[in-house]
Amino acid sequence: MTGTTGTLVLAGTPIGDVADAPPRLAAELERADVVAAEDTRRLRRLTQALGIHTSGRVVSYFEGNESARTPELVEALSGGARVLLVTDAGMPSVSDPGYRLVAAAVERDIRVTAVPGPSAVLTALALSGLPVDRFCFEGFLPRKAGERLSRLRENADERRTMVFFEAPHRLDDTLAAMAEVFGAERRAAVCRELTKTYEEVKRGPLGELAVWAADGVRGEITVVVEGAADAGPGDLDAEELVRRVRVREEAGERRKEAIAAVAADAGLPKREVFDAVVAAKNAEKAPPKL
Repeated sequence: MTGTTGTLVLAGTPIGDVADAPPRLAAELERADVVAAEDTRRLRRLTQALGIHTSGRVVSYFEGNESARTPELVEALSGGARVLLVTDAGMPSVSDPGYRLVAAAVERDIRVTAVPGPSAVLTALALSGLPVDRFCFEGFLPRKAGERLSRLRENADERRTMVFFEAPHRLDDTLAAMAEVFGAERRAAVCRELTKTYEEVKRGPLGELAVWAADGVRGEITVVVEGAADAGPGDLDAEELVRRVRVREEAGERRKEAIAAVAADAGLPKREVFDAVVAAKNAEKAPPKL
């Protein structure tokens, strides 16, 4: 270590195939004064696969101790240490530990740099076959069904391609919720075990994907969903207009505000959307035909 401020290095690690490790990763692992790892056992397996040894101190840095350990690492950085941060797979901070440490280092004017590496987000996006010119990353959805639906409703009119992470045991419920909110015909891709032996990319409408996932899916999952269509006047039928209003109402908007927003998005008069909502409501109240 030196007497000057150190450097925080965020290092990308393979998301599956160890051969995808960035060339600089091995050198940084050997050079670092401190290696902060999400899982020290996985780090040990990674260094063995790379045929290297870490000479610096190895500490754990995961969700459970992130807040408590950050000051310790910042102190080491302030003393001149080169601290390398690695997570189980992919880039630190992207749905993984790292944000708190980066924010604390930036606040102390400590240099932060990165070893770019594999990313499940970009890999899935590229393989999905969906538009890639504009996209957003939504990370993991809430575990509880109600909260999950609320989050999806917030994105009901999102026009950019959306990327989500999901646990395999919740995938069927998530796809069913997406089909409910976004529409069963919305295109999507489920990317499973990327870069690994049993890599699979399943593409299709959300409704079909939900049925496919009902039998159970294993492995690391990334879901890519097509954005909402940029519809012009006349492109949306009454049923779709009503669905969009209901999604907004269920997200907490008043009906008047929801109708105005849907009309503005579709480029239609508010009266046309209002009439569609009223007609749907009357149809629900009408007695069944004998």
